[in-house]
Order: sequence, then C-alpha cells, then structure tokens
Amino acid sequence: MSHQVCLLSGDGIGPEITHVVQEIIDAAGVKIEWIPCEAGLSAYEKGGDPLPQATLDNIRTTKLALKGPLATASGTGFRSVNVSLRKELQLYANYRPAKSLKGVPAPFKDVDLIVVRENTEGLYSGLEHTVVPGVVESLRVITEAGSRRIAEFAFETARSLGRKRVTCIHKANILKLSDGLFLDTCNKVAKDYPDIEYDDCIVDAAAMKMVLNPQQFDVLVMENLFGDILSDLASGLVGGLGVTPSGNLGTDAAVFEAVHGTAPDIAGKNLANPTALLLSATMMLKHMGETEAAKKIEASLFSVLEEGKTLTGDLKGSASTTEFAEAIIAKL
Repeated sequence: MSHQVCLLSGDGIGPEITHVVQEIIDAAGVKIEWIPCEAGLSAYEKGGDPLPQATLDNIRTTKLALKGPLATASGTGFRSVNVSLRKELQLYANYRPAKSLKGVPAPFKDVDLIVVRENTEGLYSGLEHTVVPGVVESLRVITEAGSRRIAEFAFETARSLGRKRVTCIHKANILKLSDGLFLDTCNKVAKDYPDIEYDDCIVDAAAMKMVLNPQQFDVLVMENLFGDILSDLASGLVGGLGVTPSGNLGTDAAVFEAVHGTAPDIAGKNLANPTALLLSATMMLKHMGETEAAKKIEASLFSVLEEGKTLTGDLKGSASTTEFAEAIIAKL
C-alpha cells in the first residue's frame, strides 16, 4: 500500500534530518509518496509567506504531514508557523510522550509519561493589543468545547494504550474562571471513564513533582501554555528535545514534528541527531496503520542507542547524521 504524506523539511538542520528519516522509512518497506511543501523562514525568504496556502491545501488533501523544525523569531517577525498550522488545520491535540531510552544520558531512568496539550486556545490564541503605550493586554481564551475535546482525547489515549491514570494540570486556585472551567470540564469527562483513575494537580506543584519523582505520573492533560512548558520539562527528564517525538492531531489532519530548534550552528555539517524526528515519524506510521514497520524502526533505533557505538555528538558520540542513520538501517 502506498501513502501520500506532505513533507515540510524545515529550516536549519531540518532538510538533513528529514532526508535520513525518509531513507529509514523506505528501508523499512513503507511506500510513501512524499509531497514537498514550503513553510518557515525558507518559504518566507522565497515568497514572502511563511505558510503558503498551497501547503495548507496539500495537508488538507493528504491529511498527513511530517515536519522538520521551523525558525521563529522572538518578539519580532512573522507569527510562529507551528501555531498557525495548528490553528488553520484545527490540530487541537498535541501528543508528547516522554520515555527513558537506554543509551541516552538523562537525569532519570524508567520515566514513561505522556503530556496531552490543548493546542488551539489559551494565550496562544494570539489575541493581544496595546492598551496604551507601555501596557499590553493578552487574552487567554478557554472554552468548554475546547476543554472537553482535549479531555476526551486524553482519556481515549489512556484507554487505547492501557494507561492507568489521567491527571488534569491547572491553576484553578488563582485563575478561577478560565482554569476553573477547564478543571470542571475535565472532572465531568472523567466520570465517563470509570475504568481510568483520575486526579488533578496545580501546575507549579506538578512541575516540582515531575523533577522529584516523574514516575508518579502517567497521562497529563492541560491547556496550551502549561502544556508547552511541561512537555519540554518532560523531555528534559529523558534526555532532551532531541530524543522526544511530538504529534499534532485534529479531526481531519495530523502533523508529526520534531519540536527542537533549527540548530543553525551545525546546519549543513551532517552532525544533527535525527532521533526526535524519526520517533515522530514512527508515531505517524502507527497513525497510518503501518504499525509493524514503526516497531521495526523503533527497535533498530533503540538497539543503536543502547550499543552506543554510532551516536551523534549531542549523545556523547562522534558519528555523523548519515552514519547514525546507516547504523539504524543496518539493524533493519
């Protein structure tokens, strides 16, 4: 069976890591027709639009995309393409697993948790304006409908993966209306899943607990900003953004991506670690129904990591991107 998938190579190291991920998927026997799509800084420099309409149209057609890292300037320049993609395609759920990998240096062992982040509301709605010079107001939008669908996604994810517990992360003690609504909605949804344990935790307490004993968590569900922060924190527990995958899912489309930066300092030098994008790609393959191929790729990757003979510089090795990918293909 052949699949059509949009490919957003990204900026910086993006083209290098997407290229080797394509090679690994092909070596695993999955037939994909890759549709190249422009986005990010390279698209902006080429045509003045960081997210061309053609790219959105292609993703709406294929319903699938694999995306490398995209450059986003802080404070100035065009709006984050990542945020725009999620809003335009209504990719309301961000799925970020953080699992310890043998051979990857990390502060903890035996971590296995999932952060489920609402992707389209909260402060990332982008509704902000200058009230008077020197005073800026940003609107944090929380809706019952948005809260319900992300809570249901978290519980359905937990049930499908055999997870035991869902924890709602919030700040309802201070943000009594907005987070109060989010917490109340999660509480109501939890009643529809009596087979899954449920509790809640204030966000700052959750951050502390994650760095003291992350094993106490299973599936965590939260609004947009908290999810952005705690999902990166979770990645740090298992070795960093370079070894953790991410998927953005909606009703009609899904975009799987590496969430680390573009690393312009090593771009074009064949030094980048493709692990995060590769694991995101295996998430995509499972979403496509290519579960066996995904498991083969994961097993090969984990074997290379555990052996420790062919690792990239960020993993304390000296292998190039190409050599790392070739070692994985050899395991297939």
